[in-house]
Amino acid sequence: MDILKTLQALDACHGPAGDESGIADAIEALAAPYADKIKRDTMGNLIVRKKGKGPKIMFAAHMDSIGFVVTHIDEHGFLRFGKVGGLHAFDLLSTPVRFKNGVRGVVCLDNEVEPKDMTLEDLYLDIGAKDAEEAKRMVRVGDTAVYDTATFAAGDRIISPYMDNRISCVVLLMALEQLKDSDNDLYFVFTVQEELGLRGARTAAFGIDPDFGVAVDVTPADDEMNPKHSGSSVTGGGAAIKVMDGSVICHPQVVSAMEKLAEEKGINFQMDVIRAGGTDAGAIHQTRSGVPSGGISIPCRYVHSPAEMVDCRDVEACAALVAAFAEAGHKD
Repeated sequence: MDILKTLQALDACHGPAGDESGIADAIEALAAPYADKIKRDTMGNLIVRKKGKGPKIMFAAHMDSIGFVVTHIDEHGFLRFGKVGGLHAFDLLSTPVRFKNGVRGVVCLDNEVEPKDMTLEDLYLDIGAKDAEEAKRMVRVGDTAVYDTATFAAGDRIISPYMDNRISCVVLLMALEQLKDSDNDLYFVFTVQEELGLRGARTAAFGIDPDFGVAVDVTPADDEMNPKHSGSSVTGGGAAIKVMDGSVICHPQVVSAMEKLAEEKGINFQMDVIRAGGTDAGAIHQTRSGVPSGGISIPCRYVHSPAEMVDCRDVEACAALVAAFAEAGHKD
């Protein structure tokens, strides 16, 4: 599976948190050749199953993205917006955006505000409308927009919007492609509304009731000229085996099994500890009476910006580790 081409196909989809049907359609088409069964639950989680008689293992990669939601259209045709997930003003100025219906625009700043002082409330979207009447023919209050920036290769690395978490969706698709025989009952779940509080993973895990859970997500790379070292993983350092983040302390049995598999399979790996933030593992491990859970992370620079960066070698290592854990599971 070509990482860049697959990522470009996914990034072309509209899929902010709460409106993931477009990205789910694209992933379902790519996953179908490798699945025994595919379904969507009430929340919209896409559940790809490879049946087995062994333990249930749930892999979760959220397919939703952060985004913009229109809250007001002023007399000049400019759009005020709210945030869907973690938008930050300093990432957004002059960023191109697109709506589900194809309307495009750009993020702009109120004239009287200095960039150093700006907040999200000082920004608006310009979609080229001459007045409110024209703007209302183009979009409505409640419509959502996403980044409309390019996805491209830079040496061994790829720059793209929404690496968080489309690149992990690519990892699960690659692992499905690589999988050989497994006795385990495997659930590859592409979850919804992670950016709003791990909502999809919570309901999916309750429905599946897995024996083990693994969240696949990006993790902030600790190589962005950051002297505070708020994380432990570096770009190009291999698959990041999660130890803990703000949402979960990973089960020692799962962490140990992943380390052993990586060593046995010759998969380049590193340990992932971040001081803040979370993944779907935070919801999975608290499901029902508890689920032994862990995480496999792709180090990512500039998370939640319109131009995030990952290393293809890390992506390949993560896919290999997901496939290895799917085949071996909890076995020592």
